[in-house]
Amino acid sequence: MEKFAEGFMLGAATAAHQVEGNNIYNDYWVQEQVPHSTFNEPSLDAVDHYNHYREDIRLMAEAGLNSYRFSVEWSRIQPEKDAWNEKEVEHYRDVLRCCHENGITPIVTMMHFSSPKWLISMGGWENPEVADLFASYCQRLVRELGDQMEYICTINEANMRLQLAALIKEMMHRMSGQQKAADQGKTKSKESNVQVGINLNKENMMLGMMECAKAFGLENPGEMHTFVSQCTPEGDLLVMKAHEAARDAMKAECPHLKIGLTLSLHDMVARPGGESFAEKEWDDEFLHYLPYIKNDDFLGVQCYTRKFFDKNGGADMPEGAPRTQMGYEDYPAAIADVVRKVSESFKGDLIVTENGIATDDDARRCEFIKEAADSLQQCIADGIPLKGYMYWSLLDNFEWQKGFAMTFGLIAVDRSTQTRYPKESLKVLGRLIEK
Repeated sequence: MEKFAEGFMLGAATAAHQVEGNNIYNDYWVQEQVPHSTFNEPSLDAVDHYNHYREDIRLMAEAGLNSYRFSVEWSRIQPEKDAWNEKEVEHYRDVLRCCHENGITPIVTMMHFSSPKWLISMGGWENPEVADLFASYCQRLVRELGDQMEYICTINEANMRLQLAALIKEMMHRMSGQQKAADQGKTKSKESNVQVGINLNKENMMLGMMECAKAFGLENPGEMHTFVSQCTPEGDLLVMKAHEAARDAMKAECPHLKIGLTLSLHDMVARPGGESFAEKEWDDEFLHYLPYIKNDDFLGVQCYTRKFFDKNGGADMPEGAPRTQMGYEDYPAAIADVVRKVSESFKGDLIVTENGIATDDDARRCEFIKEAADSLQQCIADGIPLKGYMYWSLLDNFEWQKGFAMTFGLIAVDRSTQTRYPKESLKVLGRLIEK
């Protein structure tokens, strides 16, 4: 198979809360600890990337990767609203230095789903103040670390809140009245309509939400606006305002930075009669954000699977289609289909900031990577400005509410000892670029 040209950014991605461990000041930690949590298990030490990052980055470099997308944990930097933890800033300076020492280009995400607990207690991602608070955090961080940075993603999957709002609205309709008994079994399949690990059918779910609200000092769950929760239309656009404010603040501080955000996108497939539904979904997921990202340096494209539509709206995947551990259709070409579709409207550089497969069969992971890479190389051959591919994920990690059972990683981890076990797929990915 053909290889990516020298200079192409080829690497893997992680998120702080999913790998670092002991992020005790953020909203996820709070939600994991309540008695009736919707999480299958708590993150605890996760895979202790906080202490093992040197080993993990070295393993990437030895395999031939040249880029690493990781996130800074906002709540480590600001455990309280008016705090600033210089020790943690130095930790991330060390991570950045380690990348450079190993010939790895860092792609830094400033907020990957997890928010400081104090932010949620003051209204979270529906409070208009969040835009200035986020921008202030980003500006100060690049003032201190910007000399070590080049590529920055402000917010991971900035469209996730709107996707969840639609899913939860549909779920509440299905689970009400006479529909409840008939449709309860469909909830699990609906969870796979968003590209994040969530549980929508946990026993005592409402009780858990009430316990979480109390832990945040809120009167009721309706006031609890984490990033990965449903939102209002105003809350959806508030994320874009936070992105623009942060981007402009960081550019003012460090003009050399290349800044964008990432979006969770699906390969939309319209069967006869489903064209208008597919178009509406694409507008919701992508097109209506274009005015807010037109001045960005790049767009991070994230895709794991496809969605189907027929004359009745959303439709099931083909009968018998292979599925991943997450319930997604196993369809590697989806990422290239989305890159092509995005390039029709967004004319800047593109980076695949996440794409991967949750499976316990690493031989299948190897083939998935090759198939995805082949389809992306054709995009480049056709003139699409694709600058990089970050496989998700570097490590088997904490897949949010699903816990540790979902294995996306290029590296397995024995969490009883935190020993790393590189998989063949790590080598396969590393061989995909000209040396």
